Amino acid sequence: MSHRARTYMRRAALAALALADSAYLCAAQPAAIRSLDITLEDGRYHVVADTYLAAPPAAVYGVLLDYDDDAYGRISEVYKESEYLPPDKDGAPLVFTRVEGCLLFFCRSMRRVERLETVEPKFIRATTLPERSDFKYSVSRMMLEPEGAGTKVIYELDMEPDFWLPPFVGPAFLKRVLMHGGTHAVERIEALAQDLAARRASESDVPTASDALPTTAGGELPTTAAAKAH
Repeated sequence: MSHRARTYMRRAALAALALADSAYLCAAQPAAIRSLDITLEDGRYHVVADTYLAAPPAAVYGVLLDYDDDAYGRISEVYKESEYLPPDKDGAPLVFTRVEGCLLFFCRSMRRVERLETVEPKFIRATTLPERSDFKYSVSRMMLEPEGAGTKVIYELDMEPDFWLPPFVGPAFLKRVLMHGGTHAVERIEALAQDLAARRASESDVPTASDALPTTAGGELPTTAAAKAH
């Protein structure tokens, strides 16, 4: 393989990995992406996806915001590191992720520091800080809406990598890569959200000490003799 061909393949790998880093969050279980659209304009990729996860919005939201202790590695093995950083000057949360992956014989690690803006449990916006990341520009938005017993997630990403890409690495090429590669990670997001929802439900069913005490007809706790004495 010529040097030029190797260079093109390396850059194709970087583009696929850069989008896959975010697009792991936009497919649906069971491995069915309801819609995925990728466009490219002036060097900037725009991704829009519609997905469904069979878990409640609060649990999906909780999984997507769990960065500590490399927790994103539970979603996909491409995530080698994830953690919360000290907050921004105005108190906004900052998160760090590092992804690593290969296409054929070419591998790359990419860093991203993002500022989070959230509305629990229905909106997550992540804005990349270019000076601390391998991206010139990257902003993602996730809108979570109840749908039946699960969650509809509308995902949007605008991203410009900090490296040149050959012309053949366009939207059609990247869409094929993402349609083929996100199944396992998506299943993990759903499974983690279902487990989180089950644990929260179990914890809410555990009676507290006050739950075990009898109440008066008016719903107030009865006064004990000792309490009366005081």
